[in-house]
Amino acid sequence: MKLTGIHVFTIDALLGDVVDVGMTPTGRRRVIPVVGGTVRDGLDGEVLPGGADWNLERVDGSFELWARYELRLADGSVVSVTNTAVHAPAPQLPILTAPRFDVGDEGPVELRTGAYVGLLFPRLEEHRVRVEIHRVEIHGAPEAADA
Repeated sequence: MKLTGIHVFTIDALLGDVVDVGMTPTGRRRVIPVVGGTVRDGLDGEVLPGGADWNLERVDGSFELWARYELRLADGSVVSVTNTAVHAPAPQLPILTAPRFDVGDEGPVELRTGAYVGLLFPRLEEHRVRVEIHRVEIHGAPEAADA
């Protein structure tokens, strides 16, 4: 069996100013607002303002990303995105993320099921991130289980 990623679409999100919550029992919390952006390369639309990444720099130096935001597609449907990741102090780019989608019946319902991987490319000096969304697919016959 072989796993492959099929590119589905790209999100280019614009970010607002970081809100530094400060040190908490689990690490330094930062909230990074999502203020807009575009969806392209497979789906077309816009990133709606109002979402955020509730980012946590853990005491071991690693980072947790937990972002929630909405996309309005060209056909008017809305897709809610929850995107998570944990990466080392000095991340190798791109950062691998685990996006999940909540879609109404009028939207691209195929996003409701399956496994997806995001390739996140931060461009923080430009106040933006690019996330390339890929659907994971299985190819080939499964191997027999050992008895």
